[in-house]
Parts: sequence; C-alpha cells; structure tokens
Amino acid sequence: MNVLKGIITEIQSHEGISLVKVKSHDFVFSSIVLDTPDTADYLKENKAVKVIFKETEVIISKDLNPKISVQNQIAYVVKSVKKGILLSQINLIADKLEIQSIITSNACEQLDLKENDNVIALIKTNEVSLSADD
Repeated sequence: MNVLKGIITEIQSHEGISLVKVKSHDFVFSSIVLDTPDTADYLKENKAVKVIFKETEVIISKDLNPKISVQNQIAYVVKSVKKGILLSQINLIADKLEIQSIITSNACEQLDLKENDNVIALIKTNEVSLSADD
C-alpha cells in the first residue's frame, strides 16, 4: 500500500461528495471522498492527512504527456524493477516522493521498463483514499 503524508489545500463539496486536493511534497493529488467537511472532522483545509492508494492502482506510462482523463499524473524515474513470473514491482522516485506500482510482467516487458527510465505514474481520483494523519 502506498501511504504518503499531505496537507489538504482545497475542498469542493456537493450532495455529500467532496473533491479534495492534497499537496504531498511538490505534487497535488485529487481524491473523491464520500464525506464533506460537515460530516468528517479531518476534511478541513490545511489539515494533515494520509494519501493512500494500492500499488495495483498505479498505471505506468512511458508517454510523458498522455492526454487522458486520469487527474493524478506524476513524473517519476524508475528506481528499480523486480520482475516476477506473473507480476512485476516497479519502484518509482521523484525527489523524496517514492511509490510502488505492481503491473503484469507482460506489461513490464511491453514497456521495456528499466532502472532510470522516465515515466508517468497515473492514479485515478476515485482510487486515492484519505485518512486523518494521527
């Protein structure tokens, strides 16, 4: 599980749902939350939270400027690749922000992923969870 610390920078709410922006290092994540500042104490601007998403939800692209609807697009460098028979673990780093991606080994081979490759990590807004940073 990828768990990053961040600060809430913006909240837009409508009909019990909130679109929350969270800054972690130099990147701003978008997350959809089924709560509002009225129903969840941790949903306040400038509040510290944890940004959480599964490794299996991190999509890797070698196209450094994809025109797609995924809002969370972060430029990374491949730190390491651990190839397995079915799945591969890709460790990514951008400054001090490190995350992991787990993709099929077939996809890893098709992308020809290697250490020091420049890639974009993509995480759909609805796959990013938030929790209070206790």
